[in-house]
Amino acid sequence: MEALSPSTLAELRRPRPYPAVSVLAPTHRREPDNAQDRVRLRNALADAKKQLESDPAVTRERRIDVETQLDQALGEIDLTYTEDGVVIFAAPGEHQVWAVGRSVPERVVLSDTFLTRNLVAANAAERPFWVLAVSPDRVTLWNGGAGHVTEARTGGFPLIRGRENFDAERRMQIGDTPSTFRDEDTRHFLREADLAMGRLLRQDPRPLYISGEQAALSVLDESGGVAREGVQVPHGGLAHGTPEAVWQAIQPVIAAEARRNVERVRRELEAARGRKAFAAGVDEVWRNASDGRIRLLAVEENYRVTVRDDAGDHLVPAERGDLDAREDIVDEIVERCLDTGAEVRFVPDGALGDAQGIAGVLRY
Repeated sequence: MEALSPSTLAELRRPRPYPAVSVLAPTHRREPDNAQDRVRLRNALADAKKQLESDPAVTRERRIDVETQLDQALGEIDLTYTEDGVVIFAAPGEHQVWAVGRSVPERVVLSDTFLTRNLVAANAAERPFWVLAVSPDRVTLWNGGAGHVTEARTGGFPLIRGRENFDAERRMQIGDTPSTFRDEDTRHFLREADLAMGRLLRQDPRPLYISGEQAALSVLDESGGVAREGVQVPHGGLAHGTPEAVWQAIQPVIAAEARRNVERVRRELEAARGRKAFAAGVDEVWRNASDGRIRLLAVEENYRVTVRDDAGDHLVPAERGDLDAREDIVDEIVERCLDTGAEVRFVPDGALGDAQGIAGVLRY
């Protein structure tokens, strides 16, 4: 899944000329389940076209435009590399396709904005992070999520030091052989990387891991910038490494951080119980999220529930396909909490004990 930065999300939420169509469909990563995905996608798009044709507010010109966008979107989907869901957005003159690592309900929505809640929840569950790999001549940025990293070409990265400023052989010939990381050109190069990373974190804040030789990490420490915000991983060579090499180096650190975060969430929830600032279960959490009262939301990774809104006061259990059933209420809660400034943490299944899969710490 492509990273869902704040600027990207703001663009997705921008009002569109009606109709802005959102098509959601669950997909499968493995055989034989994925054999049905192409048919389900085609059926979902056929449903979208049927709704467009029957909507009196949609002119013929716009209907043809959006139908063309939907067909183009379908042609761009490679189900060989699918994840757990596909979200298609189409509006007059534009379309986007998002693959998400979290199941989505089958749904077609016509509105003047795109339906983003499932993307937001999937991105939060993905727990995106940055890896900054530094060396004397190259600084590489990696975009990380659950179980993978890919090189990110954004924010000016990768930074590559020109050969004229990094010629160890020439330095040896003229007798100028200071330690690489005491060399002022090298220190200036790493400070530039530090400033670039700081700018990117302000645009797209996430956890940061910084890898490199210990001497390089010490230079970044001295600059007083991002090195103090990130988790340092003393491991050289990753600035020139492969995604697999970066992931293998960073994975144990991320796993340890995840375990510490789960324990911290448990402690915060327990303390909230004691001071009566605790909510548990989808109905109670939903009502507090709607009021903007949740400061910390904890959700078990595979927790899903289908509910129905009972006269606007409570959520009651429902079956998938029931009239007015809300199959993505957990995603809706996650999006609402993030929009109101709450911290959202996904934890392993069973980690919340008797909290029924979802719990929150209240602000008041």
